[in-house]
Amino acid sequence: MTLSEKVAQLGNDAPGVARLGLPPYNWWSEALHGISNVGPGTRFDNVVPGATSFPNVINMAASFNEAMWKTVGQAVSTEGRAMYNLGRAGLTYWSPTINVVRDPRWGRTLETPGEDPFVVGKYAANYVRGLQDVEGTENATDLNSRPLKVSSCCKHFAAYDVDNWKGVHRYTFDARVTEQDMLETFLKPFEMCVKEGDVSSVMCSYNRVNGYPTCADPVLLKDTIRGDWDLHGYIVADCDSVEVMVKYQHFLNDTNEDAVAQTLKAGLDLDCGVLSPKYAESSVRQGKVRVKNIDKALNYLYVVLMRLGYFDGSPKFQSLGSKDICNDEHIELATEAARQGIVLLKNDNDALPLDPAIIKTLAVVGPHANATYVMLGNYAGVPCRMKSPIDGLSEYAKVNYQMGCENVACKNDTFIFEAMDAAKNSDATVILGGIDLSIEAESLDRVDLLLPGFQTQLIQQVAAVSKGPVVLVIMSAGGIDISFAKNNPNIKAIVWAGYPGEEGGRAIADVIFGKQNPGGRLPVTWHEADYVNQLPMTSMPLRPVTSLGYPGRTYKFFDGPVVYPFGYGLSYTSFNHTLVSAIPSLTVNINKAILCRDIAYDTAVKLDCASVLVDDITCSDEFEFEIKVENVGKKDGSQVVIVYSKPPTGISSTHIKQVVGFQRVFLKAGGFQSVKFKLNACKSLGLIDFGGYNLLPAGEHTILVGDGAVSFPVKLSFNRV
Repeated sequence: MTLSEKVAQLGNDAPGVARLGLPPYNWWSEALHGISNVGPGTRFDNVVPGATSFPNVINMAASFNEAMWKTVGQAVSTEGRAMYNLGRAGLTYWSPTINVVRDPRWGRTLETPGEDPFVVGKYAANYVRGLQDVEGTENATDLNSRPLKVSSCCKHFAAYDVDNWKGVHRYTFDARVTEQDMLETFLKPFEMCVKEGDVSSVMCSYNRVNGYPTCADPVLLKDTIRGDWDLHGYIVADCDSVEVMVKYQHFLNDTNEDAVAQTLKAGLDLDCGVLSPKYAESSVRQGKVRVKNIDKALNYLYVVLMRLGYFDGSPKFQSLGSKDICNDEHIELATEAARQGIVLLKNDNDALPLDPAIIKTLAVVGPHANATYVMLGNYAGVPCRMKSPIDGLSEYAKVNYQMGCENVACKNDTFIFEAMDAAKNSDATVILGGIDLSIEAESLDRVDLLLPGFQTQLIQQVAAVSKGPVVLVIMSAGGIDISFAKNNPNIKAIVWAGYPGEEGGRAIADVIFGKQNPGGRLPVTWHEADYVNQLPMTSMPLRPVTSLGYPGRTYKFFDGPVVYPFGYGLSYTSFNHTLVSAIPSLTVNINKAILCRDIAYDTAVKLDCASVLVDDITCSDEFEFEIKVENVGKKDGSQVVIVYSKPPTGISSTHIKQVVGFQRVFLKAGGFQSVKFKLNACKSLGLIDFGGYNLLPAGEHTILVGDGAVSFPVKLSFNRV
């Protein structure tokens, strides 16, 4: 290849080299929760009119079901391969989004698995495995040649969670992040995605981190992703990020050639955009970058295409076609994923489930009552079909529909009285409200946590006159302060449905009428409205900033009042938890030469060896425990068992608690199951100190199950050998 031919391949729309028989390829396709129509690599037409649109990621995260996440990934990659065979899609999908939801106002919350870095990382690893793994080759000796079903990409790296808030835009935002927060929160999901998921691509983000554009930061790209984590794949820039450096960030007053050189030398391989293919050759001729850097980038790119069978085919997948897209199995999977992600927030006097033998007429009101495309969220393709809430609820009762509000903005109260009238004359009322992509979306952050316009008035007035029980269903990704509904005795039940995908209406109805017992848990904290008045979205620290009066962020660092906490969710049945077995102490053997390190304590604590550096030990020590989960109610149901670790009392400025494991178990009424956990001491009990050291502290750690139904101490000490 000539230099001109090489640089032409550095953009997402690679033209290939006809004289060498190198075919063109467009790298940009998306598969966040189904094959998307975003990106030129994919198209829908009469050959492929649609693909299964699964619930948005925030919904799937709420299921806390690792097996489900992987199964959905497998279904999505099957449809992607089928579309590729039909000439309608590529093989490289820039999904999933695995940024942690640091602030409840973030517009892209719907794309993410929530606010806990461990949960986000587990989602990433499972979904990526579902997309990429070819059965039987998961543990190939040479991971750089491991076959891929499709290629997945974890994004947006790193500390990206401000889109457009009060005039602060993602293109120019400089995230000022401590090393402690970087390692503990922002990098952790990506590390898990690369190490546990063996993802074949990582996308760097628009924003700067501590002054440096992420796509031009060799510490982030070359040293961390490639060096520390050993990525087997390529690094791509978010679309036009390289151009953004020149056009908006004015980083080092870069010319186009400067920006291309800096990103290539930092470790970038592919530019979703035109700047690199347009200016890389002149950058070389001006002496700013070596051809060797371009060769290295192309090597990473074409090795991924080879692993995908792009050049010589993949016989294992050649039979996939139209029959494998939108088939009954995938549609049912989308429905089940939506059901499992629904969260029951309130259920006074067991108002739910409604009994179809008693509830013959149902008032269905609110701006989301007839929702269709709203349920698809963003990065959605063309769905196979859509089941609105009205469609779903009509299968159980005669529906009396009144919109109540024209849309979620609900700018006037014109239609409230018709909704009230429907509620007066029906056996029960379901109000469907919330927000949508006009309120929270990519390039659009929220400014408050309230329901828009007259929605609160609609809900209150309808609830006041309803003849039968009132159920409020909220569609949103981020939390909404619905304290008024939580405290209103006329509103008997509240359900969070997120953005549940093409089968969302069916799933909502199945939960309300009891075909499905809800078992989802909130993957983000639902804050009170005043929370966002206490700190700007642009303040990056996770810990409280006491000098400014800023509270902490996420459940790990905020212990103030909330509407609903992280991990919250009710059921139509009841569960008991009993500790079956656990070890009370753990002794970690360390070499005599290992240095013991001090930890900052708020109180006077004296330990012979307060902590050791995780990098100094083998980290092979594990501890196990067993929890008996018993369904003591009258209905079958699923229970999510979330396990937290709590650091020894008195350690300064560390997390309140952190998720270290979770399992979802299904139990028949009266049934029980023993749930076993095996945790690595370093991963589950370690912490990052202010200097960026990953430490394993001695002392009495606490393991909490759920909201503290079961807790027990694990006393950790060191023994020199």
